[in-house]
Amino acid sequence: MSKTLELTCELIRRDSVTPYDAGCQQLLAERLQALGFVIEPMRFGEVDNLWARRGTSGPLLCFAGHTDVVPSGPVEQWDSPPFEPRQRNGLLYGRGAADMKASLAAFITAIEAFVAAHPDHPGSIALLLTSDEEGVAVDGSVKVVDTLEARGELIDYCIVGEPTSDQQLGDTIKNGRRGSLSGRLVIHGIQGHIAYPHLAKNPVHLMAPALAELAVTEWDRGNDFFPPTSWQVSNIHAGTGAVNIIPGLCEIRFNFRFSPESSVESLKDRVHAILDKHGLGYELHWSLSGMPFITAPGALTDALGEAIYQVTGHSAELSTTGGTSDGRFIKRIARELVEFGPVNATIHKLNECVEVAHLEPLAEIYQRTLEKLLLA
Repeated sequence: MSKTLELTCELIRRDSVTPYDAGCQQLLAERLQALGFVIEPMRFGEVDNLWARRGTSGPLLCFAGHTDVVPSGPVEQWDSPPFEPRQRNGLLYGRGAADMKASLAAFITAIEAFVAAHPDHPGSIALLLTSDEEGVAVDGSVKVVDTLEARGELIDYCIVGEPTSDQQLGDTIKNGRRGSLSGRLVIHGIQGHIAYPHLAKNPVHLMAPALAELAVTEWDRGNDFFPPTSWQVSNIHAGTGAVNIIPGLCEIRFNFRFSPESSVESLKDRVHAILDKHGLGYELHWSLSGMPFITAPGALTDALGEAIYQVTGHSAELSTTGGTSDGRFIKRIARELVEFGPVNATIHKLNECVEVAHLEPLAEIYQRTLEKLLLA
């Protein structure tokens, strides 16, 4: 069993369902402490976080990730227990295998190999971990970033180990992410008997024309790095459950995944303008969970891209698609930040898995990137 496979299995055995770490960070911290890293646990609320650093000079290359995983879902629908790593047909199964315990293991074995070969390397290496990425993300990376920023500790290069590969290891690097803006819209009507509609006002009917307009609105056209802003409804609820009552309220949950071509205020203003145009009585509560960010092609994308090509023969595509990540917090103190990890086809699914044959190449890519950025 390879070192990266062995460590990935050890991490999967720890049922670190968000926001719990289940000892993952201690396991990794012990490995790093043996290499001379200064270990700094940071606990906020129920969330365990870790900042570990080797060296005091620049440049600083930070690997970042999360030890928490999403719940397994119905255990009986897994082909093997979700927190017992199993290998079948060249795949390693277990919750968190791809998202993102394989990346965490590869971080550690890459750092161990690099330090063994270059014990007096220039620059610094850091690891930033949280157990609050898959949850509400209130006491995790954002609090660590606040702490580091307050003491003036900045990052030159950051690699977040999110599973970014699409079809094969190394085909995609995320060099940015869209922003995420959510809304909870409540449309007011008048409840009444369904046989007497003239005595009621149905908020579902009232909302329908505005909903149709929102669904077809072009918010922006994106740019060279970002696709156009998308508006999607995630939930609609109205009624009491009875079939003979016109509801008094209709609640709609929606989300923008937005590019830098639209601002938060412009999106809010346009939504309100559409709702007002249709004469609706409503309440609208907004929640911003992340701003868009981008790392332009440069030293980090070049080094990682070259390492990927040397190990896999693939030329990685730069992309900003997909969901949010803790990169949205870390970018605040990181000059350059990208996300790179294994294939994401099974993340959050039943029978999540990662290809065993990808684990050592993933670690080698991280190691070569260290060499290119710290030894150049």
